[in-house]
Amino acid sequence: MRRVTKIAAAGIASAALALTATACGSTSADKAKDSSDASSSAKDGVKVGVAYDVGGRGDHSFNDSAARGIDKSKAEFGGEVKELTAKTTDTEADRVERLTQLAQAGYNPVVGIGYAYSNSMKQVAVKFPDTTFGIVDSVVDAKNVDNIVFTEEQGSYLAGVAAALKTKSKHVGFIGGVDVPLIKKFEAGFVQGVKDTDKSMKVDVQYLSHGSDTSGFASPDKGKAAAQGMLDKGADVIYSAAGSSGSGSIEAVNGAKGAWAIGVDSDQYNQASLAKYKDSILTSVVKNVDVGVYDLIKSIHDKKPLVGTNSYSLAKDGVSLSASGGFIKDIQPKIDAAKAKIIDGSVTVKTAP
Repeated sequence: MRRVTKIAAAGIASAALALTATACGSTSADKAKDSSDASSSAKDGVKVGVAYDVGGRGDHSFNDSAARGIDKSKAEFGGEVKELTAKTTDTEADRVERLTQLAQAGYNPVVGIGYAYSNSMKQVAVKFPDTTFGIVDSVVDAKNVDNIVFTEEQGSYLAGVAAALKTKSKHVGFIGGVDVPLIKKFEAGFVQGVKDTDKSMKVDVQYLSHGSDTSGFASPDKGKAAAQGMLDKGADVIYSAAGSSGSGSIEAVNGAKGAWAIGVDSDQYNQASLAKYKDSILTSVVKNVDVGVYDLIKSIHDKKPLVGTNSYSLAKDGVSLSASGGFIKDIQPKIDAAKAKIIDGSVTVKTAP
C-alpha cells in the first residue's frame, strides 16, 4: 500500500464537475447489493457504502478494480459493505438519493465510483460533515472528501507505444465509451504514444455515446461494432477505454487474425470471463482504483481519514501496463524507456486531444 501525495485540485475540478448530468431514469434500488456480515468482525470493522458507476461490480473493468480494493479491505478489517449501482438512465436526483441513503444508514466511508457522482457528492457531503466521502476520477471541493485521481494519460501513452511497435498495418484504433474529458485523457495519451513512436501511423478514434448518454460504458454490442468497423478499415491494434463495452471490442478483435486488443483498468488477460479471448489481449492499461479505494478505507480504520486530492501516477504505480501473456516481452525495453522519460519529466503527456 502506498500513501500518495496531495496535489492541487483546481485544474481537475472545472472539467470534472461539468460531467455529471445524465438522462432521466429510476433509482438503483433494484440493483442494490447488501453484503453486510452479521459476525462480530462486521460489528467492529469498517462500514463501507459504495455507489458504483454504470456497469457495477462485474464490468470486467473500472468498477471491478474498485471492488478489489473493497474486498481486500473487508478481508483485512472486517465490517459491512453495501453496494449500489448506477443505471444509464440515472438523474442527478438518483445519485443524490443513492449517496444520501448510504450516509443516513451510517456507512463511513461512502465512496462514489466515477466522475458522475461529482455534483451529487458535493451536495450530500456538506449535509453529513461527520462522514468521510471518497470519489474516484473527480474532485469535489469539500473538507470531508477524498478525491482519488489517476494519470490515465500516462498509462495510455505506454499503450500507444506498444500499439505502434506491434502493428503490422501501421493503422491502430481507439474506442472511448463516452466523449467526456476523463476518457479524452485516455485518447490523448494513446495517440501521443503512437505518434511519438512513429509519426506516420494512422489512428482511428471513435466514441460509443456522447454527452449525458452514458450507455457507451455498458454496451458490449456497440463496442464490438465499433471495433469491427476499425478492423474492416485495416486497423490491427485497438485500445478501448469503454467500461464493459470494451469486452465487445475484445471479442471482435479476437475474430480477426493477427489483430490485437488492448484492455483497460483491470488486467483483462487474467479475467476468467474473457479467458477465451486472452490470446488476443496484447496488454492492458491497469488503473489501480483498488489501491485508492483501499487507502481510503484503511484511513478510516486507522482513524486518520484521507481527505483532499490524492493523485496516483505512473511513478507511484497508480497506472501501469500489464505484461500478462508475454506478448510485449520483445518490446518491453522500449516501453520501459518511454516510462522512464515520463517519470523523469523528459516527456509530458497531454491530457486532452
